[in-house]
Amino acid sequence: MIAVEFGSGSADFTLALAKKAYQGRVYALDIEEQKLSALKSKLNLQKLNNIATVCCDLETPGGSTLKSNSCNIVVIPNFLFQTENKHAILKEVYRILLPDSQCLVIDWLKQNPLHPKEHLLDPDEVKNLAQATGFSLKEEFAAGDYHYGLLFIKK
Repeated sequence: MIAVEFGSGSADFTLALAKKAYQGRVYALDIEEQKLSALKSKLNLQKLNNIATVCCDLETPGGSTLKSNSCNIVVIPNFLFQTENKHAILKEVYRILLPDSQCLVIDWLKQNPLHPKEHLLDPDEVKNLAQATGFSLKEEFAAGDYHYGLLFIKK
């Protein structure tokens, strides 16, 4: 299994995926080298050796540097709202996923007191972008009090 976290930041999902997919490979992708360096320190402490960090610009074509049709799951937690070219992000996810593989988007709900005030997407906007990219919606769910979750399948 090959799993990827886009915009890994603190890498909470990367670490969780690495513990579940201990025989697989997990990629933590972020544009900020400082965040990836902090993750490398965590990896040494937790003795996890199935994680690779990649400093990259996910808004450029091929930006993840991963091979096309090579990954089983991509997680995008609290990241889309921070990007300028959301469609480019989803195109890159689509490119690297194997057919019938999954993309999980978790992001802030607009109607909560804790969210960042700018650039938030409501679930329908994300669904429209994902469907325009070629994804099919598999499931929509609440991801806590302040987030929504959308699970897409690459067809």
